[in-house]
Amino acid sequence: MNVFLPFFCGYLAAVIGVIPPGLINLTAAKVSLVDGKKRAMVFVLGVLLIIFFQTYISVIFAQYIDRHNEVVILLREIGLVIFIALTVYFLKFAKKPNSSNNEHAVVKSKRSRFFVGMFVSAINFFPIPYYVLISMTMASYSVFAFEPVPEYSFVLGVVLGSTTVFYLYVAFFNKMKSKADFFINNMNKMIGTITGIVAVVTLINLVKEYF
Repeated sequence: MNVFLPFFCGYLAAVIGVIPPGLINLTAAKVSLVDGKKRAMVFVLGVLLIIFFQTYISVIFAQYIDRHNEVVILLREIGLVIFIALTVYFLKFAKKPNSSNNEHAVVKSKRSRFFVGMFVSAINFFPIPYYVLISMTMASYSVFAFEPVPEYSFVLGVVLGSTTVFYLYVAFFNKMKSKADFFINNMNKMIGTITGIVAVVTLINLVKEYF
């Protein structure tokens, strides 16, 4: 099994998943502006520790699901309902996010940035289903196997991809702020479009499964 492909896919998946402005990366940027880059990177280290465990747990879940086809079908059915609901919510009902609200996300204690990073990352459950989906998709295309070496290669790729994006936020947030504001102002439409596409793909897969 190629070790590079799981690493590359993990790296790319992390960049795509982390680059939109969110609580973690905007908090890292805020820490950098208030306390400096060194403390911001300490915060990021705490985040990365949790991401490592979340990704590894995701691979374990994906391995179990992959071995039980009935679970895959059930999850697709549940996922279809969830993605349709999310699409309707984000396109019709969700309020526009305000980038200024993220300024209050930083805990003021300068001595616990590492633990603050762990906490902020731990309350973000999105990575687990996201990397479950990514690893299962890779396995379906035979670019990933549920074996120790490819698994750790994938996890390492995710961690390094996340590190890259967080560092860019920490180091260049002021220059990126106009782009960040654009993403934030259009976040609901972007998320709604993505979940809508995923819902369509999920529906197609379910139709193929039954017919």
